[in-house]
Amino acid sequence: MGLTMDPDELQIRRYECECCSAPIERTWNFVRDGAEAYAVYFANSYHHTGQAHETWIDVILGTWGDQRADDHVTFGCRVGPVQGNPNPAATLIQACQDGTGSAIHGTLLSRDAGLAHPRLPDFWGVVDFVLAHDPTVNRHLYG
Repeated sequence: MGLTMDPDELQIRRYECECCSAPIERTWNFVRDGAEAYAVYFANSYHHTGQAHETWIDVILGTWGDQRADDHVTFGCRVGPVQGNPNPAATLIQACQDGTGSAIHGTLLSRDAGLAHPRLPDFWGVVDFVLAHDPTVNRHLYG
C-alpha cells in the first residue's frame, strides 16, 4: 500500500469546545492508494483545559466516486495518553462519537464490530499515515 494525500486538499476548521471553551482543530482529507481514492479521515484535535492533548480520528473506507456509499464502513479511534505509556497510543472506539455520522459514513462500527472487521488492518494503516502526514495532527500530538 502506497498511501498519499494532497496537502492542498487538506481542510482545517477551528471550533470551540463546549465543555471548556478550549480550541478544537478539525482536519480532513482524502487518502489515496496510488491515484485512487482509498479513504477519507476526519481528525478532531482537542486542547482541553488542564488535560493532555488527544485526537479522535474517524476513517471511512469503501468505494469512492459516483456518489456511492453502500459499501462504506467507518472506524473510530482516540489517540492520546494512556496509563503506563509516555507516548500517545491509539485505542479503537465507536465511530463518530461526536455525532457527525451521516449517509457517507455507511456503517458506523462499534469497538467490538471494528475489532472483528476484516478491514481493521486497513484502518490502522490509514491512522498511522494520518499521524505521520497530517501536520496539524502530528504537531498536536508530538510537537
